[in-house]
Amino acid sequence: MARQESTNSPGRLSQIRQAYTITKRVDPKIGLIVAGVGLGTFVVLLAIGFAIGHPIYLGILGFVLGLLAAVVIFGRRAEKAAFGQLEGQPGAAAAVLNNIKRGWNIQLVVAANRNQDAIHRAVGRPGVVLVGEGNVNRLRPMIAAEKRRMSRIVGDAPVIDIIVGNDEGQVPLNKLQVHMMKLPKVISGGQATQIADRLRAMGDLMANAPIPKGPLPKGSRMPKGAGKTR
Repeated sequence: MARQESTNSPGRLSQIRQAYTITKRVDPKIGLIVAGVGLGTFVVLLAIGFAIGHPIYLGILGFVLGLLAAVVIFGRRAEKAAFGQLEGQPGAAAAVLNNIKRGWNIQLVVAANRNQDAIHRAVGRPGVVLVGEGNVNRLRPMIAAEKRRMSRIVGDAPVIDIIVGNDEGQVPLNKLQVHMMKLPKVISGGQATQIADRLRAMGDLMANAPIPKGPLPKGSRMPKGAGKTR
């Protein structure tokens, strides 16, 4: 047990260091902000402690809450930095989808063109979701063609199309995962698995396409919270 903990600990520290380094490239003031939040929380609670005559108790509480606040702020800014580096790059939506852990059966690049516009498919209890990334005008006919291709297989299961982007009617990259998790569940898990298996049997385009398993730029990592449904 002791050996296992000692091996895991350097790995975690290395991940934190790497996350900090990557975040600092995009957010140079991250260190000052995190330290300021943690220290500020501690000082405020310590001052309250002196005012009410319990400096030790409030000092300990302030230290714990300051550390927690610093961790939360760092996590949010690191996540924002990771999405910022991904946004606008080919395969960004695929990287996000590839990190969704449960509730979905993900197949990346079920349709694509030479301009690197791509459609990915996710099957879950909300139905079949087609996620497009790239040029909207080129994606719409591609999505329509994919819907026709699937029509006999999906039956009456809902087919939802999402285009990733920042324009009206699109879903921003950093909200894609949350958006999908909030979709209403209308079919059973068994139906979803059956549909996913049938669609997979149709075969996928570009099975060996160079789609990233994580963030694209400079070895950065996606924030935790995402993989395919097993």
